[in-house]
Amino acid sequence: MLLVAATPIGNLGDATGRLRDALAAAPVIAAEDTRTAQRLLAALGIERAERPTLVAVHEHTEDALAPELAEQAREQDVLVLTDAGMPTVSDPGFRLVQAAIAADVPVTVLPGASAVLTALALSGLPTDRFAFDGFLPRKQGERRAALRALADERRTVVLFESPHRLADALADVAHELGDRRVAVARELTKRFEEVRRGTAADLEPWAREGVKGEIVLVIGGASPAPASLDDAVAAVLARVEGGERLKDATGAVAEVTGRGRRELYEAVLAARAAASHGSAPS
Repeated sequence: MLLVAATPIGNLGDATGRLRDALAAAPVIAAEDTRTAQRLLAALGIERAERPTLVAVHEHTEDALAPELAEQAREQDVLVLTDAGMPTVSDPGFRLVQAAIAADVPVTVLPGASAVLTALALSGLPTDRFAFDGFLPRKQGERRAALRALADERRTVVLFESPHRLADALADVAHELGDRRVAVARELTKRFEEVRRGTAADLEPWAREGVKGEIVLVIGGASPAPASLDDAVAAVLARVEGGERLKDATGAVAEVTGRGRRELYEAVLAARAAASHGSAPS
């Protein structure tokens, strides 16, 4: 079986019992960095009578090794690890899972720490719908284009960023997305964990001071663009003609279109009065 296991993103206390059991028993460990895997075994106090086979699986080797490791997983457990967090999420592992599925080899996940979900939960931004977009491009022009593509994204967006590019990234967020609410989380689960919240323009000066550590940037989604008042009025009148109460129809349309309820209600009354006056006999 292929075992895809999340590892701690900073605090060793987040290592699950299932991860410990797998580290103690798996004959083969496919790790992003075998040295990091060995340090994890030592840090967790896991001593093995038989040394596991350690295979380095990273961006330069995964494509070539995936079919072979999938076949090995048919006969014995192959444990997939990255340096921190969940494999496959902006990290190696996807090709291994894909190869195992194609070969009809069982795959399971040992859940655990995730920088994406931890930052999202700490952000204070809506979590009911969100998108993860990996790392922003390094070059400013490409980065701004990527952010521009998010201008109409209604979901909360989670991104990774390096500390030395964070200030420039925040400047570009402010340039392309305006005063959208953001949160910057760094050193998650570690001693110096910190979360800053505000607009990108608010946080840029802090980032310019020299931020260190692993960074997750969370950006609030776009607000719905208000529909034209005439369109909103027409939508309310259509619902009323369908049998809905005026108050209920106004509230429903206001929520969908972003128009103010009072403004919309008064506009509907005015439209009704105008229609009634226009149809009156002269």
